[in-house]
Amino acid sequence: MTAREKIESKIISASDFLKLRDKKEIKRKIVFTNGCFDILHKGHIEYLSKASEFGENLVIGLNSDSSVTRLKGEGRPVQDETSRALVLASLEFVDFVILFGEDTPIELISSIKPDFLIKGGDYKPENIIGYDFVTKNGGEVYCLNFVEGYSSSYIISKQ
Repeated sequence: MTAREKIESKIISASDFLKLRDKKEIKRKIVFTNGCFDILHKGHIEYLSKASEFGENLVIGLNSDSSVTRLKGEGRPVQDETSRALVLASLEFVDFVILFGEDTPIELISSIKPDFLIKGGDYKPENIIGYDFVTKNGGEVYCLNFVEGYSSSYIISKQ
């Protein structure tokens, strides 16, 4: 398998992820996080690498182009979903990237049933979408600190 094929193999649909899990090809603790990841930067790398330490399979729910536009406004995303998915999948600590088109990842969270739900920023765990589902199913929810001065919106505003 070429390096490119290995990267592309990490970008899968939710149904393909469930098939792997059901076949017991994914046996370890699943860590889930989500976002737009429009312009990957140092803050994302630190956040995602820390998130990966909570379990053995880091799954990123990646907002589709249409959901990014609805959430962030016209002109966003800066990079299309295929580019964003490839960049994320190229990170060695990322195991899977799953695109979703809804405004929130609750359907994806409910289907993959992560052991850990991780978000960055100023959230309180109980305010994170998916908190109720994950905790009711025995999982844990954590917030990781932002790296000051690093956000896609901030980087774009500097232009």
